[in-house]
Amino acid sequence: MTDRRTFLQTGAAIGGALGLMPKSLLGQHDPFLVREPITKAPASLNILILGGTGFTGPEQVEYALARGHRVTLFNRNKTRPGYFKGKVAEELVGDLNSDTSALKGKSFDVVLDNPTTFPAWVRNAANYLAGNVKHYVFQSTTSVYSDQSIIGLDENSPVAKLPADVDPYTLDPQHASRYYGALKVRAEQEVAKQYPGICTVVRPCLIVGPLDRTDRFTYWPARIDAGGEILAPDRPDDPCQFIDVRDLAEFSVRLAEARAFGTFNVIGPEKPLTIAEMLYGVKSITATPGRFTWVPWAFLQEQGIRPWRHMTVWQPPYGATAGYQRRSAAKAIAAGLTFRSLAETAKTTLDWHRTRPQAEQDATLRGAVNGLDMAREAEVLAAWHAKVKATGPG
Repeated sequence: MTDRRTFLQTGAAIGGALGLMPKSLLGQHDPFLVREPITKAPASLNILILGGTGFTGPEQVEYALARGHRVTLFNRNKTRPGYFKGKVAEELVGDLNSDTSALKGKSFDVVLDNPTTFPAWVRNAANYLAGNVKHYVFQSTTSVYSDQSIIGLDENSPVAKLPADVDPYTLDPQHASRYYGALKVRAEQEVAKQYPGICTVVRPCLIVGPLDRTDRFTYWPARIDAGGEILAPDRPDDPCQFIDVRDLAEFSVRLAEARAFGTFNVIGPEKPLTIAEMLYGVKSITATPGRFTWVPWAFLQEQGIRPWRHMTVWQPPYGATAGYQRRSAAKAIAAGLTFRSLAETAKTTLDWHRTRPQAEQDATLRGAVNGLDMAREAEVLAAWHAKVKATGPG
């Protein structure tokens, strides 16, 4: 492993095509310093990870094993089956939605619950785990907050509520995305009910890094590596927040080691980051020539470009989403949350992306999951240049 914590330095703003240019990001001559080896924890824990082979789980497994813990997995054995065969103590097969009987008679020091959206899943697992675990760590989301216009949302901010006529225990999973934040709130409440006084809730923002197939961050390293003229959203100084999956995973394990209870916003980076700093930081780890063209949000709206879906890792920093990328992680940082550099996150994500099947790599540049199709991007850029030529950029 390498440590790139000191890679990015913020420089002065310089002139650009729109009269504004993001701060340049200058790295040290040798930015990839050797990361300190992972040391053993003071005491070995018997850890159950619900999931474990998807996105966050593998990083938790690797870190927990390196720290000397005993790890058991419970999942459907459908995502990367056998991924940790011979490395974890036991692999239990079941389904949080329908069959948790494999947990019968088991006891653990800690449960790390990654995949749960529905409160019924918490209840189903608790049929066998409640009373048999010492600490329950639940992975929630910052989407639980009801008013994303508030700048500086913290763990005490108001959370979403389900409509009175929606029963979270009988809701069709096909409709879950509509109530995602509110369902996570109810799941958090079920955790508190089943494991009173011994539970921890982590609320990450956008999780990024290797193994993420949503392309919400992966799109940018892939697109920037493709080079050429790159459409960038709105203004260079718009805010930007995300958390590297490894920082989230390691923090979750360390919370378990410390028996730290409560709720934590797990958000990065440590200091405010702009979308320009993010994009130029990603560009700094590629060797492909390319340039950014910043297009105002009003024009992008006219072109049918959607934030988060097409312009990933970005939401308009005003109106209903003014606080979406400006939440507070002060409590988690005080509890020991640490951060990899943007350079490390970008490089490892791009390295992983290059190992994907070619069809998946092509799909990323078509914006098939999230991101903007390069052909459509060229159309929007051409329309913007035509407008600027005809009327000026204002």
